[in-house]
Amino acid sequence: MKRLLLAAILLAGVVAGAYAIYAPRSDAEGRAADAPKPAVGVVVTPVIAKAMPVQIGTIGRVQTIASVAVKSRIDGVISEVLVHDGQTVTAGDVLFRLDDRQPTAQLHQAQATLARDKAQLENTRRDLDRLTPLQQKEYVSRQSVDTARTNVAVQEAAVKADEAQIENLQAQLSYTVIKAPISGRLGTVNFKLGSNVKANDTTTLVTINQIKPIYVSFSVTQGDLAELRAAMAREKVEVQIRGQNNEFEPLTGVVSYFDNAIDTASNTINVRATVANDKETVWPGQFVNVLITLRVDPNAVVVPNVAVQAGQNGNYLFVVDANSIAHVRPVEVSRTIGNQTVIAKGVEPGDTVVTSGQLRIRDGVKVAPRPQPDAADAQPKA
Repeated sequence: MKRLLLAAILLAGVVAGAYAIYAPRSDAEGRAADAPKPAVGVVVTPVIAKAMPVQIGTIGRVQTIASVAVKSRIDGVISEVLVHDGQTVTAGDVLFRLDDRQPTAQLHQAQATLARDKAQLENTRRDLDRLTPLQQKEYVSRQSVDTARTNVAVQEAAVKADEAQIENLQAQLSYTVIKAPISGRLGTVNFKLGSNVKANDTTTLVTINQIKPIYVSFSVTQGDLAELRAAMAREKVEVQIRGQNNEFEPLTGVVSYFDNAIDTASNTINVRATVANDKETVWPGQFVNVLITLRVDPNAVVVPNVAVQAGQNGNYLFVVDANSIAHVRPVEVSRTIGNQTVIAKGVEPGDTVVTSGQLRIRDGVKVAPRPQPDAADAQPKA
């Protein structure tokens, strides 16, 4: 009896399920199932052609053009220090003075010796002038005249030696005044008043680094070298220097040099740019961001960055046709500058691309496009 009851219940369930599946639908249910899906709202913008630069972005290091370690050329005692740590100096400014009493006394002695030898030279010349006519009349011997001529030559040589000695002492005396050989900024002043300095000291008096102008050194890849050389052949290649954290206003410089060999380990080549650095914005040893502008494409195909999507097969974007149907279009990206992407292949100026709502659509979906708002319109009104 129980078996018959269970079979009846099972049969009733199967019949009910079959009726639910195969029973005819009502008109309202049929219309709801067959109705087209509503268009998906998306934001679109047209593809445009505009002038866009071809740039190389890299990281560089600031280097001083000239760095001079100032040393003394003679032994002496510092009698005066005229600068302080970190001071800005101009070429020719006096940095130190050494005790000059001894070389000054030696110079005075050499000058006195020169005066004595000049007086003796004049006397020997007068002797020669008196003996020459007497020898012509054979009143004196030829040997006397020859001796007088020799005395004149000896005194002339002595005068020249005295003059050379004076020049040497004047040079030695000038070394007691130590001047800045270049313009720049001083480092630490290592010797103070009263310090003994020697010509062979390993410690420098002070180091001067040239700050204005200054070098920025960076590397570009082997593939970019040809573009860089072509750009330098046409005109000066400008670079823009920015701080790592945008801590200063961008500086502008010019590429002035690239190395004569490519580094085989990294396949890069060293390049230098010269920057005026009038306000001493960057400092030797500092890391900076470098942007090199090689040329400008007058008719580059440009879309907003948000329009480009990344997929398994590469970059793509959605193009909306005249019937508001979205189509997937593979593209080849040339470069990205700011919030704009330059497209090398895939779309043309005048095409309409989706910039917002890509996650809600797929290829062939009907969309309800609305234009991209302008930046000014997107700002809240006061």
